[in-house]
Amino acid sequence: MFAAILRHARPPSPLAGRLAVQSLLFALGEGAFMTGSAVFFTQIVGLSAAQVGLGLTCAGVAAFLAAWPMGRLVDRFGPKKMWAVSAAGQAAMFSVWPFITDFQGYLLMAVGMEVIGALGGAAHGAYTIDVLPPAERVRSRAYMYSALNVGFTLGSLTGGIALAFHSLELLHALPWFTTVVFLVNAAAITRLPKASHDERTPEERKEKVPGPGPLRNPGWMLTTFFGGVFWTNQVLLNIVIPLWLVQETDAPWGLLAFLFGTNTVMCIFLPMAAARGVHDVPTALRAVRVSSTFFVISCVITLATHDTVGWVTIALVWLGHVTVTGAELYLSAASWSFEAELMDPRQRGAYQGAAELSGTLGRVWAPAVYTFLAMNWGAAGWLTIAGIIVLATVAIHPSTRLARRFLEQHVPADVLADARASVPEPEEGIAVGPPSLIDTDEPATTGG
Repeated sequence: MFAAILRHARPPSPLAGRLAVQSLLFALGEGAFMTGSAVFFTQIVGLSAAQVGLGLTCAGVAAFLAAWPMGRLVDRFGPKKMWAVSAAGQAAMFSVWPFITDFQGYLLMAVGMEVIGALGGAAHGAYTIDVLPPAERVRSRAYMYSALNVGFTLGSLTGGIALAFHSLELLHALPWFTTVVFLVNAAAITRLPKASHDERTPEERKEKVPGPGPLRNPGWMLTTFFGGVFWTNQVLLNIVIPLWLVQETDAPWGLLAFLFGTNTVMCIFLPMAAARGVHDVPTALRAVRVSSTFFVISCVITLATHDTVGWVTIALVWLGHVTVTGAELYLSAASWSFEAELMDPRQRGAYQGAAELSGTLGRVWAPAVYTFLAMNWGAAGWLTIAGIIVLATVAIHPSTRLARRFLEQHVPADVLADARASVPEPEEGIAVGPPSLIDTDEPATTGG
């Protein structure tokens, strides 16, 4: 067992280890502030809950609108530079939080944070695909995903300690803590090796990127839209199943803490296991089918808990949460392969931005729709939710073929070769176990 833990802790490559550190630092800073943010905004800034919600909604809209232009900035100036700029910009923004005292200031800060975060998300995604060798991309991203979850866990503990003391002084210091962590992250990013798109001269950066953009690639837009639909597993995980537990079952409310703890542990130790064998579009589609199967099983298990009692309910609710976490893990592995193979290598920033646009459209409706279906339609609602995922699973197969044909028609063959991640990953040395907001940019992003 000790040997397995050591294998889990060892990165696939030195570069993957360095990138995992960036994921951990981002999540540590973000997680610490987010854990205490509700108290910070209401007790220190002096906002009402309605004002906090309105600000977050406006910030989300701003991030949605900024995704495409931020992606184009990444392609023009280089992913590493824009990633570092975003991390430094977020550090600067966090340092201002202690001085915000009204809703107007909060709104400007929230919008600014999300726009800068959109830049970081596009830059981080483009950089990792650009700099990692094709054979290492999926395994390295899985390792980084584990580090991301470790960082969020440590960040939550840090914020939780501040909350435990009921001290406004400690909470007032949380933005400063996050500022320091993000500054360290920005400095570390500048020491990473340059990716190929960071090597362009100023004259080359002024030239228009050849080829049509991602918004003209219907296969890519559809694939990422369906990806957004699949990521509604997070709505099940964080909203619908907890609400169902509280309102429709006899399970104790304290079970919720155990459920989220289980999800965290699985997302730390199992991403590399789920990513094993996923190295191209066909294997990614297979992972999508596995993910969707877990999603459907979770729906069926959870709907059954309406009529169970006692320990049977507790066991089934826990199993429903475990299976939807399995859906998250396999979907992550599939998403990394789609990004590597279905983007124009010359426009990875723009493709990341376009993916954020269509992915958001694919999932933004789910909290309201899923909650209504489950709470008002009961078993029929859960089966309808499962049916939505089944339809998306069927539809993503032709959409990936359409995206690939588009690239083959508009991207030179020698350039397109760099987009392929179809080198099978070596089996030797792959650990049984081993990255969101967030925004990934998503799901959780490592955009910081």
